Amino acid sequence: MRNPKITVVGSYATGLTMKVERLPARGETLLGTGYRVDFGGKGSNQAVACARLGGHVRFVACIGKDNFGDSALGLYRDEGVDTSHVRKVSAAPTGVGFIVVEADSGHNCIVIDPGANDLLSADDVAAARAAFEGSAAVLTQLEIPVPAAEAAMVQGRAHGAITILNPAPVRPLPPSTLRVVDILTPNAVEARVLAGIAPDADIPPEVVARELIHKGVRQVIMTLGERGALVVTESAATHIPAIQVTVADTTGAGDSFNAGLAMALAAGEGLEDAARFAVVTGGLAVRKEGVIPSLPTRDDVLEFCRRRGSAVPHWLSGATVGAV
Repeated sequence: MRNPKITVVGSYATGLTMKVERLPARGETLLGTGYRVDFGGKGSNQAVACARLGGHVRFVACIGKDNFGDSALGLYRDEGVDTSHVRKVSAAPTGVGFIVVEADSGHNCIVIDPGANDLLSADDVAAARAAFEGSAAVLTQLEIPVPAAEAAMVQGRAHGAITILNPAPVRPLPPSTLRVVDILTPNAVEARVLAGIAPDADIPPEVVARELIHKGVRQVIMTLGERGALVVTESAATHIPAIQVTVADTTGAGDSFNAGLAMALAAGEGLEDAARFAVVTGGLAVRKEGVIPSLPTRDDVLEFCRRRGSAVPHWLSGATVGAV
């Protein structure tokens, strides 16, 4: 399927970023450098990333009636993301995120003030049902209220789409939410929290993933950073190794991974092949600083495949980018 339809329900936040020599300890103040203002929010990042890979993307979100909100709409126009279901509200400002990046390693920590994102309700998602019509995949995260994320999964199931939940920032989820998730994409810490296990517990990732399946999720793809990803179903577990790249900034890697996964699944790939594609898109996103500048395009992936001598997915080579 070329230019598959993908619905992303999620957040927008303006990102305020700076670099430090090392991440601060509790109560410590450090001097930073390179302050910049970027487009952000996991939902927004994933919507743009899907569009850059050739997806026909519809975004469901809430933003404020302010300059940051206006900038977001300009981004979506430029990237070819359908904003018919992006609602501007006056009751809260556009969300913001504060990002601190460790200069040498590229590792980061992020704090979010959701702002208007907290006003996206389950009723809003239900009212945007037209955004789900014809979609092959529905992708959401947890920078919006849990009822809204659950409603996105419910709408996805109702319209025959594959439902993907990226559970970040992690929080406990009710069984009703987990039962409508086809694919859960936590990192190792998020997986342990959702499974009711201590975040620092020394438990094999496959064991944690199977506990999540026992709780109602159909399948788990756990991201493992520089070790790649682990695909776990009821009957099998497969490790997908990471690609080798020079790391500049890991901030957008998870969002690019989820976008690549949604795009491949929507195009008809099987679970493991979709995860392999996601590992590539996630890995390519760490080569540049900033999230939006780092999100790979269709041409970036094609070039990587050619350099490595690997097969190019037929749906990717025929996709067109930027059309709403």
